[in-house]
Amino acid sequence: MAVNRDPILKKCRSLDISPAVLGYSEKKKSMRFQKDGARRKKVSEYGQQLKEKQKLKFIYGVLEKQFYHYYELATKEEGIAGENLIRLLESRLDNIVFRMGMAITRREARQLVSHGHFCVNGKRVDIPSYRVKVGDVISLREKSKKSKKFEQIAEVAGGRLTPTWLDVDKEKQTAKVTRLFQRDSDLDYEIAEHLIIELYSK
Repeated sequence: MAVNRDPILKKCRSLDISPAVLGYSEKKKSMRFQKDGARRKKVSEYGQQLKEKQKLKFIYGVLEKQFYHYYELATKEEGIAGENLIRLLESRLDNIVFRMGMAITRREARQLVSHGHFCVNGKRVDIPSYRVKVGDVISLREKSKKSKKFEQIAEVAGGRLTPTWLDVDKEKQTAKVTRLFQRDSDLDYEIAEHLIIELYSK
């Protein structure tokens, strides 16, 4: 499995992403992160499109080949392609684990899923890109509940605000997908996804 090992904070600064979006503390933001935007030169249309693509890939930890596959799926589905693209990314199992507060960051969620700590509808799944559907129940494996690792995660990420499309039971360490992700009401970061569609459509 390919892993994006770019320095987190440096990449956040270059893409104008708050570290909190990735699960990192807001305290990690430096003055340079806050001031860089004012010093940047005007970006071309292609540069803006490329930046939005890099931003979305970085947030979800997806590399180019897989990201393009999501784009192809998004354009084939009914509705707005850009919104479909984000919904597909949000439906990844590693993202669900992050959203339900069972991992501090998406990188950690991907690793925990790969190590087989989670089940979908009672069956162990170790594929981070596994596509979760409405009605699916994601749970921490019984053996993993005894791990001190998840006690530590609960202390840090347990208070994270969970999205309304997930019904999370923190005591049982489960989450049920109650509806599809909606871009207008559920998105917690800024992205111009239509620019990504335009980039790939050329």
